[in-house]
Amino acid sequence: MEVRDFMIRKIFTVKPSDTVRELLHILNSNRIGGVPVVDDNDHLVGMVSDGDVLRYLAPKPLGIAGLVYIIEDGDMEDVLQEKLNTPVKEIMTKRNILYVSPDEEFEMAIRLLSKHHFKKLPVVNGAGRVVGVISRGDLINNISKRLLQPDNELFSLFG
Repeated sequence: MEVRDFMIRKIFTVKPSDTVRELLHILNSNRIGGVPVVDDNDHLVGMVSDGDVLRYLAPKPLGIAGLVYIIEDGDMEDVLQEKLNTPVKEIMTKRNILYVSPDEEFEMAIRLLSKHHFKKLPVVNGAGRVVGVISRGDLINNISKRLLQPDNELFSLFG
């Protein structure tokens, strides 16, 4: 079985210039935890996740004065509103982006996801374009559907 057999083809992406606000809208409205960041030619330039957003939005203590400023009424909301206008390129992962190709054996995706504790991997074709995403949840779901059928040999191993 190849990655193409398990990948999600309906993918959501963002551009580096999109704002954190726009990113949050995509994540929330589609109930997903992260997306590839692509350039105008759909080439992978980074990844951004809900964890990246939370780490960015979390208050950072800057000494006593900084804590007092953030805790004052209304100021925290103002800080968050301002941060929502930040471009995605400021918070995305840009280095050592791992990905798989549609032709790779799905075992490679499983190894990468488990070894690096990733939740999802972009699927990139030979032209460098993002053509899908493969996630831990999708793998588990598809493995269950495809391999744990009563007429499948593997079913007896788990049943």
